[in-house]
Amino acid sequence: MKKIFILIFLFSCSKDKINQPEECDENFNPPFGGTIFIDPDIITEDDPTTFINLSYAGRGTRQMYDRRSGWVTLEPFLFPAEYDDGLTIEIQVNPEFGSRENAETYALKYAVVIGRLTTELRKDVETSWIHRGNEPFGGGNKNLLIHTDWSETYYENQGILEETFVHEASHTSLDSYHAESSSWLDAQLADCEFISDYARDYPIREDIAESYLPYLAIRYRSDRISEDLRKKIEDAIPNRIKYFDDQNFNMYPIQ
Repeated sequence: MKKIFILIFLFSCSKDKINQPEECDENFNPPFGGTIFIDPDIITEDDPTTFINLSYAGRGTRQMYDRRSGWVTLEPFLFPAEYDDGLTIEIQVNPEFGSRENAETYALKYAVVIGRLTTELRKDVETSWIHRGNEPFGGGNKNLLIHTDWSETYYENQGILEETFVHEASHTSLDSYHAESSSWLDAQLADCEFISDYARDYPIREDIAESYLPYLAIRYRSDRISEDLRKKIEDAIPNRIKYFDDQNFNMYPIQ
């Protein structure tokens, strides 16, 4: 019995254990409101894309989510997008775009941008819904939801289209594996703090997506961000950073 106790004690005190602070500052304010806005150059249009081909597969009946009206059944234009890591995404474009040619313009535009995301972030993305409308993007449902009017007015004008896709793809490809895992929740507890108001207000739903883009910035784009930004991120979520480090994510084509 004594040997068992010693083994457990040594394991719990190993260097890989998350360091639990003695107390947390209840008055701490997160450094950011939301993290998609922290820097527009984390991923840019000059970065490589894994996108290689877009084809037209006609039209077919699909159930899609549209923030303007909820779940709808439509016959969208269908464009399978192929990526050089073997992943494919069926891009479904709302018939409201009128013609195949117009729909294809939007499908191609976003297929290229999505290809700048890592394999890890695209691994569970099976479809992408494209609608008009002044509504924000969405992730989850093995999908990336796009509203083109909001995209152009808010994300593209601020240079944060790729950063927004990182956030939404984190919902799609990371949340189900990590958001409620015991190790992630331990890291969340150990940090005491949240990276953003949005993560603090929705700790299960938004903390992974809000934390992952800052993590990507300090680990793989440190030469593009300021020292002040790096320090804010590292000070706020050191245990979450370590958690992400330990996952061995597939970072192609970023690394």
